[in-house]
Amino acid sequence: MADTGDTVILHNELAYADMLAVEFRPLTGALDAAFEANLMERNLRLLLACAALEEHGQHEKAAEDSPHAADIMRIDLKVNLLLDLVGHLLATSQSRPKAVPVRFNANGIVWQCEGRGPAEGSRGLVQIHLKESLVEPLILVGVVADGAIDGQVHIRFEPMGEAVADHIEKLVFRRHRRQIAGARHSRR
Repeated sequence: MADTGDTVILHNELAYADMLAVEFRPLTGALDAAFEANLMERNLRLLLACAALEEHGQHEKAAEDSPHAADIMRIDLKVNLLLDLVGHLLATSQSRPKAVPVRFNANGIVWQCEGRGPAEGSRGLVQIHLKESLVEPLILVGVVADGAIDGQVHIRFEPMGEAVADHIEKLVFRRHRRQIAGARHSRR
């Protein structure tokens, strides 16, 4: 895991870094094929919803010149406010693990663990709560590569399907692009 200025790298690829609620649930046996297919479909829907939520506030310049641009922007702002409020209500009504420093991409995840982490070689489900406004977490299957070394848990993800991996990469890239734009804006 490396952090080179604005760029966060994990397993030699760009990574998403944030404070997120993460949970590891050990598996005792093999996963059923129907469960894996359902999990892949659910993760894909979740990643598409996350992408849709991140689009708020991104309007093309040409749209601002249209006669209804101001009305659309006001409606968009109100819908986003409503989503944020509902997300906050959902987050407070559910028990989620405490948010911790996390870095992940389609290859794996590293997070700061409080207390005793999972044992090296353990296989399990990693639940990543991407946003408060999303009720369900992203759930990926992985194997603990390193136990809680220096309080960090390193997990390598098992193959998750090309569509899910592509959407995770897009999520990581969008996050990286926003961080660079924010860094450039703050330098001005």
